[in-house]
Amino acid sequence: MYKNILLPTDGSELSLTAIRHGIALAKAVGAKVTGLSVVLPSHAPTGAGVAMLGDRVLEDAAEEFLAVITREANDQGVQVDCFYVSGSSPFEEIIAAAEGRGCDLICMASHARSGLAGLLLGSETTSLLNNCRIPVLVLR
Repeated sequence: MYKNILLPTDGSELSLTAIRHGIALAKAVGAKVTGLSVVLPSHAPTGAGVAMLGDRVLEDAAEEFLAVITREANDQGVQVDCFYVSGSSPFEEIIAAAEGRGCDLICMASHARSGLAGLLLGSETTSLLNNCRIPVLVLR
């Protein structure tokens, strides 16, 4: 069935639910999981942001998010590979990662933003669903 399931994470509790579901599915079908975190460009002023937060704060956060996937997969005996990428469009980075890593399913959470919040903030999940040819399992 599935051989490599992509698990994008933003570090949220909802994302953790999708991670656990994806790992359980991978274990059931004998697949491996690939964890992904997309590091968005910082909007802090370059000098002030680096001086206040350090120059790797976003990358460090991504590594922490991915460590959760690694721990959960190892606990379940599921093969795991994790990485992060930098980019301004999470859904495009998720699609590129899935295609580049040979993933045959993307398992991710949706924050289910609607109304004005959905219009202003957009929905990465909706954008992914509209632009991806790889099957996507969405959890809420």
